[in-house]
Amino acid sequence: MDTDKLSSGTCAISRGLALVGDAWSALILRDASLGLTQFDQFRTSLGIAPNILSRRLKALTEAGVLEKRRYSERPPRDEYVLTQAGRDFLPILAAMGEWGRRYNGGGRALSHLVDCKTGTPVRAVVIDDATGERLDRMATRLVMPD
Repeated sequence: MDTDKLSSGTCAISRGLALVGDAWSALILRDASLGLTQFDQFRTSLGIAPNILSRRLKALTEAGVLEKRRYSERPPRDEYVLTQAGRDFLPILAAMGEWGRRYNGGGRALSHLVDCKTGTPVRAVVIDDATGERLDRMATRLVMPD
């Protein structure tokens, strides 16, 4: 897959996928949203090979989705925290989780989102910000530039 071509195209979906379109990247962002920040934490949680994790963290940092911060000089150690772009990706992850729960898992899951204030489960849906209408219930079409 030519990620350079994807990331420079006119389609916003392909540009987004060029940044976070592989499973490892999405799972790293999921774990970062849960408070994991350190290389070893990601590696343990995901069971990912260190070389793959290094490449994904570098790519997510270069894409501006994660920020690399030094937390120890001796030995040199960095942590990875979500940027605003990374936090803006969290509703997408939540919607993916809802879709996966519905169509790949019989509706059950070991983990789920809850409202921190009430403890009630959250069911993520995507809405149009202007109207509040659910996208899965709207008649829509994709318009491409001329």
